[in-house]
Amino acid sequence: MDLSHSKEDETFRGEVRAFLDEALTDDLRRRARDAEWRTFADHDLAMEWQSILHKKGWVAPAWPKEHGGTGWSVVQRFIYQQECLAAGTPRIYPQGVMMLGPTLIGHGTDEQRAYYMPRILSGEDLWCQGYSEPGSGSDLASLQTRAVKDGDDYVINGTKIWTSTAHHANRMFCLVRTSGCDRPQKGITFLMLDMDTPGIEVQPIVNMAGEHEFNQVFFNDVRVPQSGRVGAEDDGWTVAKYLLEFERGSLSAGTRISDAIDKLKAFAQQQRKDGAPALSEDSAFVTRLAALEVESDAIAMTEKMVLSSLSSGQSPGSAANVNKIVGAETYHRVEELAIEAAGYYGMPNYVVFDDLGGNFGALGPDYARNRVPKYLTGRMSTIAGGTSEVQRNILAKAELGL
Repeated sequence: MDLSHSKEDETFRGEVRAFLDEALTDDLRRRARDAEWRTFADHDLAMEWQSILHKKGWVAPAWPKEHGGTGWSVVQRFIYQQECLAAGTPRIYPQGVMMLGPTLIGHGTDEQRAYYMPRILSGEDLWCQGYSEPGSGSDLASLQTRAVKDGDDYVINGTKIWTSTAHHANRMFCLVRTSGCDRPQKGITFLMLDMDTPGIEVQPIVNMAGEHEFNQVFFNDVRVPQSGRVGAEDDGWTVAKYLLEFERGSLSAGTRISDAIDKLKAFAQQQRKDGAPALSEDSAFVTRLAALEVESDAIAMTEKMVLSSLSSGQSPGSAANVNKIVGAETYHRVEELAIEAAGYYGMPNYVVFDDLGGNFGALGPDYARNRVPKYLTGRMSTIAGGTSEVQRNILAKAELGL
């Protein structure tokens, strides 16, 4: 197993850094830093950054060149993720580029690929994902939103919930029930639709951090052309599982956690105006931080093992599920320790930051102010893309035969 990068890969890393240094203006860096606690970037910021990447041809690192992607190797994509996290780039919406695009490559028709994929790359189409329903989140196969054939259309009735960015999106890909079968996974169909279709209502859901990122979407006799179906009717579960491989397949958890630990260490080393010693001199705090660093290193090593397997054409097995669980839960513990480090300065709406002043350095006020919303929005990492409980069930079945 080869865990090292080649000379060509390191040359590529230099090219990525050079581009990011040039493309990331001070304004983009500042706005990305201000929005770093959000699950998704500020909408205008996300679209601006996607436009920059589109001109460069780097919107879709995982897509083949023939479909408008970069054609990069698995290692190059990993390096690109690392450098973007290190540089603090804005995030773009993942639903089109990271989820639907690869799904259309694997299961779409030539016509669907030709029409939708250029629009995904340019940002002309912004997608949301209609999977979860009230009572059908982790148990996705129990979904009840129904689509009935009527001429050349499907007529949809039902509701979807936790629909991220539906208030911005002009299109949705979703799962609907088209027939009743002996197994809940059967009789489900994957559809694409326009969000401005009559009968669709989007209602906002505000999260714990006070941010409007989620929505509930209602369908009342919504007519969707059958040409919007991806894959065969009643075989949408196959398409959905294929898509989830991309939603859960990121190899950036180690870098993300390492970056969060580095920022926490820098904050902990700053002296307080009240004369109290820096947290970096507190042995209990240092011990807890060191334990998190060990976990972060283990996650990074597991990612390299997965990367090595993928690069050699092998399946990584259940390692990706393990990293999904451990990465999300370790990130929670980092943010919990960061909340403690910030103390009362991290309380929501705390406005008297003069006490932080120069003794805390430039990192102090912004870092402390963002701790609670960052912690709250970060809680979803053990839920989105398959809960930790679901991941453990997958592991139990795949590895233990339970």
